[in-house]
Amino acid sequence: MARLVLQGTLLCLLRVGIGTQDSDSLLPHAPHNCPHKCVCAADLLDCAGLGLREVPGTLPAAAADLDLSHNALQRLLPGWLAPLSRLRTLHLNHNELEALGRGVFTNASSLRLLDLSSNALRALGRHDLDGLGALETLRLFNNHLAHLDERAFHRLGTLSHLYLGCNELSFFSFNHLHGLGAAHLRVLDLSSNRIGRTPVPDLAALPAFLKNGLYLHNNPLPCDCRLYHLLRRWHQRGLSAVSDFAREYTCLAFKVPTSRVRFFAHSRVFENCSVALAQDLERPEEQLHVQVGRSLRLHCNTSAPALHVAWVSPQHELLVAPGSRNGSIAVLADGSLAIGSVQPWHEGVFVCLATGPRLHHNQTHEYNVSVSYPHPEPDAFNTGFTTLLGCAVGLMLVLLYLFAPPCPGCRRCYHRTCRCCHRCRRWPRTPSPLQELSAQSSVLSTTPPDVPSRKASVHKHVVFLEPGRRGLNGRVQLAVAEDFDLYNPSGLRLKAGSESTSSTASEGLVMT
Repeated sequence: MARLVLQGTLLCLLRVGIGTQDSDSLLPHAPHNCPHKCVCAADLLDCAGLGLREVPGTLPAAAADLDLSHNALQRLLPGWLAPLSRLRTLHLNHNELEALGRGVFTNASSLRLLDLSSNALRALGRHDLDGLGALETLRLFNNHLAHLDERAFHRLGTLSHLYLGCNELSFFSFNHLHGLGAAHLRVLDLSSNRIGRTPVPDLAALPAFLKNGLYLHNNPLPCDCRLYHLLRRWHQRGLSAVSDFAREYTCLAFKVPTSRVRFFAHSRVFENCSVALAQDLERPEEQLHVQVGRSLRLHCNTSAPALHVAWVSPQHELLVAPGSRNGSIAVLADGSLAIGSVQPWHEGVFVCLATGPRLHHNQTHEYNVSVSYPHPEPDAFNTGFTTLLGCAVGLMLVLLYLFAPPCPGCRRCYHRTCRCCHRCRRWPRTPSPLQELSAQSSVLSTTPPDVPSRKASVHKHVVFLEPGRRGLNGRVQLAVAEDFDLYNPSGLRLKAGSESTSSTASEGLVMT
């Protein structure tokens, strides 16, 4: 018992000693250089919604995702991102930024996503976005942007998604895209702006994959015939940027803000437009049909020699020499595209992008490739088999004719006991009333009929034999009208003469 008490006392002392010695070490330490009130977790730095008016002075170098949204930031100092060489994502949305300035994004060469939405930006200068060579997504919607420098995006060579919606832009250069390359661009959002001038030929010259992601709805577009036919063609082709927002594409009929009409709902406005005006706007894509397993080669046909050639696959993959990542598509030295063995996933639109000193940077050539499986070839016509089959059929017919001859015909049965002919199983023909009467008359008659009268009945269908009652001599004669129907004897009547009422049957029967 004393031993148990001693052990319990030692355990209590040991537990108390550990608690007093390591109580400070058990509390979590704040990460190195983590700003006050911010949350730091691994490579994440979250300073959102803290009401900050300036960017914190010390930022951890390990941060790859920095969130400064929903604050009151009014400006960004040049070089403030110098310690963050690993930064991939930067959220600056919902602040009060009015301008950016040169050198703001220095040392942000690894940045992939930049969110500047819901600020107070009014213009974008030529050097405001310098240092963002690897940027893929730029969000500038819901600002007050009214002006873009003609080369505002010239250093964003890998940008694929640009959101400029809900601003005050009245013009956008579709010819040069403000210095932005079209090779990687997939989404260009210009919705809910004030764009009223739209060069239709520049819109038509854009590559197909960019037309699919070009959002122009909710703008005061002019009710131009060529623009109407161009957008209608995009809608018929199923381009998502037009199909998904078809009801929000409007135009000004009389250059008055209150005269907006919907492009696709009020087609009567464009009844006088000629379709021929829009026929030459877009070059038709070439339709190619190829079977699985065959080889395919596409040439980038341009009006002048191209300095650089790139392709875009149906999966929106940019293809340059030597080819695709999986090796199924090759880009050759002359700029052509080669597929050694076509597969079903190669179906779709291939777009060639050609650039050069004599070419428009947006000059493209499109191929719509349809892939199908080869149809199985029909078996060769075997003449020997058909000949053998014909001989067998002929032999069977001969045997059937010899051992099972056709029915020669049934003798007519007129007796009451005869129901059918046993050989052919045919029902006998019912004797007509005339034949029954002839049989009865032959029974009643004591002498055979005259030969001349029999001969006369051969050549006549109906015989009128109604001699006087004096020459009957006890024979019964038959008299039938010309219109008597042999198969409908309902009107047949037998009459006996008034002078012959006895049962000796010496008077003739008259039929009327």
